[in-house]
Amino acid sequence: MSNIKPSSLTTSGFLYKNPSLHIKEFRNFLLTRVGIIMALSMQFTILYFWVYHLTNSKLSLGFVGLAEVIPAIGCSLFAGHYVDQNEKRKMVLFCLSGYVVTAIMFLILALPIVEKQISSSIIVWAIYFLVFIGGIFRSFFAPSMFSLFGLIVPREHFPNATSWSSMSWQVGAVIGPLIAGVFIAWFGIAIGLLAVVVFLLIMYLPLLSIAVKPILKKEKEPVLQSVKEGLKFVLNTPTLLGAQLLDMFSVLFGGAVALLPVYQKEILHVNEMGFGILRAAPGLGAVLTLGLLAFIPLKKNPGHKLFICVTGFAVTIIVFGISTNFYLSCLMLLLSGMFDAVSVVIRSTILQLVTPDEMRGRVSSVNTIFISSSNEFGDFESGVMAHWLGTVRSVVVGGCLTLGVVAITFYKAPKLRNFKFDDKKEA
Repeated sequence: MSNIKPSSLTTSGFLYKNPSLHIKEFRNFLLTRVGIIMALSMQFTILYFWVYHLTNSKLSLGFVGLAEVIPAIGCSLFAGHYVDQNEKRKMVLFCLSGYVVTAIMFLILALPIVEKQISSSIIVWAIYFLVFIGGIFRSFFAPSMFSLFGLIVPREHFPNATSWSSMSWQVGAVIGPLIAGVFIAWFGIAIGLLAVVVFLLIMYLPLLSIAVKPILKKEKEPVLQSVKEGLKFVLNTPTLLGAQLLDMFSVLFGGAVALLPVYQKEILHVNEMGFGILRAAPGLGAVLTLGLLAFIPLKKNPGHKLFICVTGFAVTIIVFGISTNFYLSCLMLLLSGMFDAVSVVIRSTILQLVTPDEMRGRVSSVNTIFISSSNEFGDFESGVMAHWLGTVRSVVVGGCLTLGVVAITFYKAPKLRNFKFDDKKEA
């Protein structure tokens, strides 16, 4: 499973502290992950901008998130069962191909000749439909990548490899919005969506460099029984369940990314490039933190650090919500990404350590439900709350609710609070 050559490891230095980077297939995995996430982040940044400027409605931004979260949650459990029964690289190729097709459809929809023939309302509903289709592919993509990770990296390198995997995601999440802002400002929406198609097509190269992997779960079983096993495992693992619930509710209430077009236009009064900077700030903070973690790995008291970082995330969101200064807002988003990066590494490492190899697809699919509930449904919640309470009030209230979630989880989940990476057997 591993391409590491022990003789190639020195006793000090960067590569000694990051043994997972010696694995060629893991490097291709990281390149694939960063490229796909970059393209999708770029695509969604353009879509949020496009929809808001077509509708001038905060609620329409929420519907973009809702359009993806419905299939992502609805298909996840079935997707996990299917991923466990099939070869993992093939599943990632299937998802990448699906993303390419939907990206081409978005591009066609944005062509000037098409926009002249179709009303804005039809275009918006077509965007929702294509986002819905993309949500189906996402429900398969997350457990496929999670399972492929476990077949490439040796278990003893999971904490280190998880940091790099999270960093690759964040790098894509940073670069995507920045590139989107440049394309929107200089070239327009259609050219930006064309670039998304090109980037996705390039990702076939590193993905096809990863060898076909064995199928660990070869015996067939009924879908409902298989799904039940995945759910039962998560519900019976207190540390994992607590971490997922903390993530779900903190991001559900504390997320503010969906409202950035409103802040850009109505509160901070910056141009399209400013919007791209705001959108990229959380990811930039995460990349800086994850880079630091490559030199100073998380080893001591990860449970306590998880709660500290989620608390810091909530406070920065509250300050961002009331800020009317562009630079202060960028700083708060940057800090929110830094706090979130630490908690992501801890949660992801817990997930990798406690999950049996033959159940990775199903357990990851349950995790996808938590993530989708927090991220995309959080976008919908943000749009609805902003529509009812006003933009600033909704963000501040959400941050305060996140602080409440942290306090409740801290006292109700002692195993998560006291978790250590060498306690995986008792998790």
